[in-house]
Amino acid sequence: MNKKTSPMQTSTRFRVAALAVAALSVIGAIGAHAADDKKAASAPAKAALTVTVAQAQPATLARSISANGSIAAWQEASIGTEANGLRLADVKVNVGDVVKRGQVLATFAPDTMQADVAQIRASVAEAEATLAEASANAQRARGLQTTGALSDAAINQYLTAERTAQARLEAQRAMASMQQLRLKQTQVLAPDFGVISSRSATVGAVLPAGQELFRMIRQGRLEWRAEVAANDMASLKPGMVALVTAGNAPPIKGTVRMVAPTVDPQTRNGLVYVDLPASGAARAGMFARGEFETGSGTGLTLPQSAVLLRDGFSTVLRVGPDSKVAQVKVSVGKRVGDRIEIVGGLDATARVVATGGGFLADGDTVRVVAAAAAASAAK
Repeated sequence: MNKKTSPMQTSTRFRVAALAVAALSVIGAIGAHAADDKKAASAPAKAALTVTVAQAQPATLARSISANGSIAAWQEASIGTEANGLRLADVKVNVGDVVKRGQVLATFAPDTMQADVAQIRASVAEAEATLAEASANAQRARGLQTTGALSDAAINQYLTAERTAQARLEAQRAMASMQQLRLKQTQVLAPDFGVISSRSATVGAVLPAGQELFRMIRQGRLEWRAEVAANDMASLKPGMVALVTAGNAPPIKGTVRMVAPTVDPQTRNGLVYVDLPASGAARAGMFARGEFETGSGTGLTLPQSAVLLRDGFSTVLRVGPDSKVAQVKVSVGKRVGDRIEIVGGLDATARVVATGGGFLADGDTVRVVAAAAAASAAK
């Protein structure tokens, strides 16, 4: 005999069936999501950028030593007055003028000196007359010496007077020569050829002896006084070539004249004196930087576009076997054309991003193509 199913039992059965269906739906959804995740994980990462790569190439590089320093006069002459207490009457040159040896630069009023010269000339004439008289008396005394007409004391007196007059004449002639020299000193002459670098002479000034009137760059020669580290000084010799850049002017080719025998104990730098050509943009007092050519050697180079400056360091983006880039710090050296020397931090066999590294970050995935393909894609 069949039992009759109650409405409550029927309702319970429907609930159980609904729960079972819901559970199966959830399990199916979870399985589907797991399958999608697994598929996504197995799919390759999308490339952030298409790049070309480069490897460090050996190249012959000129070796050089860099330095900074100032441009100064090779020698600077101080031109002053030798006359004392004379009035400056005329100044014939100014700053920047090129002068020759012996050229008149300034003149003092000669009136006082001319009067002194005239006075000493009169004194010389008087001394000559006195000597002539004394010589005549001495000659007569010598003639009477054997006759006994004059005593020996009188004869000696005449002879002494002659010698005294002769000495006085020589003294007056010496004074005349000195006055003539002082008269010449009323003209200030250039001691050498060169360029006037400063002027303090003022017309009308009454100046003491030794007062500076002009300063002159002798022969117009300039030199670069480079401050070089003590460790590098042994590599520099007289006659080496130096390329000196002053301001925005093109580099000037100079020649090492002398390497200082001492080093500053405070900075540990020594001075190297470099002769500069007369014609150029260099001026005394300018700051200049330069390089000394010390020879050549072999080094590894990369295109400059492959080396980035990040956080104050030179870096490259090395491409790994998984096409991901890794940021690597490198030490750089000399720049030659569009390439830069890599001193350290990178293996010669490493591949690095050649261009476009500025758009990439550490860990990005890239697609590597040949340079020709990249150029075609850019077109």
